[in-house]
Amino acid sequence: MDKNFQEDECIQIIKFKPPLYKQRHQFVKDLVEKYKPKKVADLGCADCSLLRMLKFCSCIEVLAGLDICASVMKEKMHTLSPLPVDYLQPSERSLTVTLHHGSVAHKDPCMLGFDLVTCIELIEHLEESELQKFPEVVFGFMAPSIVVISTPNSEFNPLLPGVMFYRHPDHKFEWNQAQFQSWALETARCYDYSVEFTGVGHPPTGMEKVGFCTQIGVFVRKYPQTGASVQSEKPTEAVYKTVFKAVYPSLKDEKYLQNAVISEVIFTAQIIKHRLISKREENGDDPERKSKFQPSMDSFSDYLGKLVVEKNMQPFVSGNEVYIPLATIFSFPKVNRLCGTFEKLCKLIAGKVTLSSDGSAVMFNIEHENEEN
Repeated sequence: MDKNFQEDECIQIIKFKPPLYKQRHQFVKDLVEKYKPKKVADLGCADCSLLRMLKFCSCIEVLAGLDICASVMKEKMHTLSPLPVDYLQPSERSLTVTLHHGSVAHKDPCMLGFDLVTCIELIEHLEESELQKFPEVVFGFMAPSIVVISTPNSEFNPLLPGVMFYRHPDHKFEWNQAQFQSWALETARCYDYSVEFTGVGHPPTGMEKVGFCTQIGVFVRKYPQTGASVQSEKPTEAVYKTVFKAVYPSLKDEKYLQNAVISEVIFTAQIIKHRLISKREENGDDPERKSKFQPSMDSFSDYLGKLVVEKNMQPFVSGNEVYIPLATIFSFPKVNRLCGTFEKLCKLIAGKVTLSSDGSAVMFNIEHENEEN
């Protein structure tokens, strides 16, 4: 009776902050930040909540989700679509997100070439026949550099309120620490992986032997996989059905890069023009002084002043026209980073920005501006 009373007390005091699912997701995110994988697949992605978090990781260029239940994915897949801001401010990296309907017991070539594969609270949902095929599909066929598998620790169950047998009605089994580690070590041995064990959801003080609420195995492939071994296992036909695909706007795409460069060139040239006209008006009617750019003391104009002195790239006014040399614009860090080379800058803005007759400067006509003023 006393023992049961103590267990009831433990049940009442266990409350995970943040919630356990968030701790699992954060564990994966921390792993991504450590290893910087470019291609990540989440097996058993369900409502895509982990994928939604991972799409903001700047190192990831390809995200894929797989689940046996298409309806669950379809309910939330719209949350993986690009937002308007993604088109207004395209990222410097490319990102493609794809969702597939299928079983982890089947091989499909679309799952080849991934750096990291996550299986978060997945294996306990597999039938015995599926669990037997799972290691060969994930570790033998897909063979990513890293695999993360999380699963409930049954030793923790007596501490959880309302858990009489399994934590979820769809669970086919729940392993204790020894069972999970035995399976993981044998799997790692068979497929040349190492494995380390950890988890999330700490037990109450004094009950450390119970272990984490969620036990986690992190598998790392010992040897690089050869192209020949991948090809020999590659099935001839796809077995998964693609239910969603989103390609995010990226500056690696020439059309988005061109738009970004044009906007930045015009923005930079407009600021320089504004500074030039302001100084021209301040200098009065002196034709010598008003035709030259005189930098002010703020940091932006100080930077322009250095360009004028060091590189002789001086904006100037001629009649109602203002000329901003492309060389000056190219020297600004953001324009330089976007274009890479001066030749690329010229190519991207050709026919899109008004230039001087020799093509060396952005040109503005200020006649209408003067009339409005």
